[in-house]
This record gives sequence, structure tokens and C-alpha cells, in this order.
Amino acid sequence: MTEITKSVIKKTVVKKSVSKTKSVKTNSATKESAAKTATNKLRILVKAYEPKILDISVKQIIDITKRYDAVIHGPVPLPIEFKKYTVNRSTFVYKNAREQFEMRIHKRIIDIINPNPKLIEALSNLSLPSGVDVDVKLG
Repeated sequence: MTEITKSVIKKTVVKKSVSKTKSVKTNSATKESAAKTATNKLRILVKAYEPKILDISVKQIIDITKRYDAVIHGPVPLPIEFKKYTVNRSTFVYKNAREQFEMRIHKRIIDIINPNPKLIEALSNLSLPSGVDVDVKLG
């Protein structure tokens, strides 16, 4: 090997080791900052086929959380999910005659920061209209 290739190899090895030490420092810094700001968060995902019913149920959830003086982030509207289905109009013949159907699923997400046990109990006893799906995650 020539002297030029040896120096190139040494430079690349040095650069790789330096970048590894930098990434370790940043990871330890983020872990320390995350430990300082550890908070409980209740994430509520509300889904429905009709947007009016969805907005009514989200308003009920927000009213309950305001009653218990909790910090709320949201409701954040998520993109509408479209499910499209194509079906033949006849059973055996006329394959070119088809119908298309679609379902629209509207979604909202609500974050509640540091919920107290009374709030969680009130939200679990909440009666929402039919057709509204609620997913609750604590994290």
C-alpha cells in the first residue's frame, strides 16, 4: 500500500470514532431531560362515521376535563380514512356494470396532561352516542 491510502484509511477511522462519541453524548442528554419532565399523558382517540356525532362526543369529553381543571391539548382532527369497495351489480353477467361504495371514518385526538383519578373515573362513566368508538391510552 502506498502512504496516501494509509493516511486516507486513518482519517476515515478517526472520523467514525468521533461521530460515535458525539451520538452517545446526545443520547445521554436526551434521557436526562426526559427523566426531568416525566409526566402522565392520557391520549384519547375518538372515531365515528358521522362528523356531527363525533363533534358532540368530543365536546362532552372536553367539558368533563375542564370541570376537573385538567390541561387539554386538542381536539386535533386527523385525516379522514376512506374505505372504498367495488361490487358487481349483477351476480353472473354484465361484469362492466359495477357499483362503488365508500365509508368515511372521521377521527379526533385529545391529549390530557397529568389526569387525576377522579377525571379518569368520570371519563370511564361517560355515555357517548352509538357509532362513536373511543380508544384510551395512558403513557
